[in-house]
Parts: sequence; structure tokens; C-alpha cells
Amino acid sequence: MAIGSTDPVEPGGNQLPRALTVLLGMAAVVVVVGGMRAAAWLIAPTFLALVIVIATNPVPVWLVGKGVPRWLATAALVVLVYAVLITFAVVVLLSIARLATILPQYASRADALLAGLTHELARFGIGPEQVKNAAGKVDFGKLTGVVGSLLSGVASVGTNLVFLLALLLFISVETGAVGTRMAMVADGHPEAARALREFTLGTRSYLVVSTVFGGIVAVLDVIALLLLGVPLPILWGLLAFVTNYIPTIGFVLGVIPPALLALLQGGWKLAVTVVVVYCVLNFVIQSIIQPRFVGDAVGLSVTVTLLSLVFWTWVIGALGAILAIPLTLLAKAVLVDCDPNARWAGAFLVSDRVSRTRIES
Repeated sequence: MAIGSTDPVEPGGNQLPRALTVLLGMAAVVVVVGGMRAAAWLIAPTFLALVIVIATNPVPVWLVGKGVPRWLATAALVVLVYAVLITFAVVVLLSIARLATILPQYASRADALLAGLTHELARFGIGPEQVKNAAGKVDFGKLTGVVGSLLSGVASVGTNLVFLLALLLFISVETGAVGTRMAMVADGHPEAARALREFTLGTRSYLVVSTVFGGIVAVLDVIALLLLGVPLPILWGLLAFVTNYIPTIGFVLGVIPPALLALLQGGWKLAVTVVVVYCVLNFVIQSIIQPRFVGDAVGLSVTVTLLSLVFWTWVIGALGAILAIPLTLLAKAVLVDCDPNARWAGAFLVSDRVSRTRIES
């Protein structure tokens, strides 16, 4: 077998055909992805806890540098993270409960809007019977039932939150020995240690950038919705903050609920105003300014970012959309950066700006 070849070798010394190697690799990927989908309930909160610890770990390190005992610095950080997560969960829960109470008030308004839309569509040549059949399948009164089912799932969400808080505690306690363990990895596998450090730094940079810009967008959206008189501005601001972690389509997901509620509240004019305001604020910040900083932080191409969003959402659910970038960075570190023979694949993952920088250097 040629030196540097990565193809499997049979016991007799014969190299397996490359086509068979590719098929075996694809079969292994299918098995691994299937296992991840089956264990999504465990993978998603565990990785979320890991990402939160990675993002916040510089805080206890800084406190320890100032002379604070390690245990006290870790305890202070855990309490702070607990307070933020619990406050966030309580605000969302109360907002959803209020949404469930106000939605029935808009049932008649929704029916009137639907009737007007049906009339307009009929003017453009769409048969009245077809419009009535389609409209008959839409019952805005069922929105209350949808919200009720959402509230019925709060118990499971609370269970996941308790599990997440427990994971945060244990992972935070373990961070004190990370330096020693990374040194042990570096002794035998320097490439793996370097790849894991790059993953940590890239993930932390991405989260810092997304959090800062998400906070700016959320505050501006809340102010705009308050001025426009759209109900539940705090809830939609939190939604804008969370969807800021979703690459590419986060802006669209964040604007649909407040635009629909504005449509029920004040008609088409208010809904269009909300969309325009979101486009001016969110699109400019999230789609023009932020990607420049995110691109420098993670170095992934736009195509890889979009594909990672779709893939991880399919594998582990809704949290996969929020964690798509960190998960992709981890997969890149483990499968590409750790293996010198596979590093060529990184050329197809990084952005054009990063590739030009590497060529020039």
C-alpha cells in the first residue's frame, strides 16, 4: 500500500477497492446519523450546556486571575447562568399564556380578513368555489387550541430545563481540569489538541458576536413594536434574540409572528409597517453587518452554513437550528482538522475570505 494512503487493508495485505471504501464510509455515516437522531433528546441539551460553558468559561478564568477561589468563581457563574435561563423561561411562559388569552379576541377580525382576501382572489380569476374550499379549511379559531397544546408541552420543556441546569452545573465543575486534560491530549495527539482549541475559540467568538448583535436587534425591535402598538413586544423581542442564532433564515422566523399579530391588530397597513421596520433593523444588522463578523469568527462558507442549518435541524430538532454553527465546527474539528490526510476537505468548507487569507499567508 502506498505511503499516506487511508484506504482499508485486508488481512492478506490487499487494498480494498476505493469504491468499496467510499460505500463503507457512507454506510457508517448513515448509522451514526441515525443513532444521533434517536438520541437527539440527550445530544441537544448536552451540547447546548457545553456551548454555554465554552462561551462563559473566560469569566471564571478572569475571576481566578483576580484572586477569587476557583470554586467561588464557578459557583458565581453557575448562579448567574441559572438566573438568566430561568428568567428567560418564565418570561416566555407568561407571554405565551397571555397570547393564549388574547388570540380569541381576534377570531372575528381574522375571519373578516380572510373573507376580504377571498373576494380579492376571486377578482383575479380564481374560482369562488376553489377559494371557498380553501378558506373553509382555515379556522383561525383553532389558534387558541394550538396555543393550548403549546402550553400543555410546558411540562416537558420544564423537564428539559432541569436537565440542562444539571448539565451546566456538572460541566462547569469539570472545567477546572480542562487545561490538564488538553495537555495530555497534546502529548500524544497535537493535531487533535489544536483542532479542539480552534473549535473552542471559533464557537466562543461566534456566540459572542451573535449574542451582541442579537441583543441590539431585540432591543430595537421591542422599541419599534411598542411605538407601533403591537401586543407582546417583549415576547417578539426575545424571539428575535433567539432566532439571531439561526443562520440565514433567522430573520424570517423572527418577523412572521409579530407581523401576523399586527395584521390582526391593525390590518394590512400595520402588518406591512412591521415587516418594513424589521427589514430595516433586522435585515441590515443580521444580514449585512453581522455576517462580516460571524464569517471572521467561524470561517464557514455561506453554502456550508445553510446546509448545516438544514442538516442539524433534521438530526436533533429545533435546537439543531440554534446550534448548527457550533455543531458544524465540532464536526469539522473531529473529522477534518484532526486528520492531516483529510485536511484538504477544509478547502470546501471555509469561506472565500478565509481561503484567500490562507493562500496569501
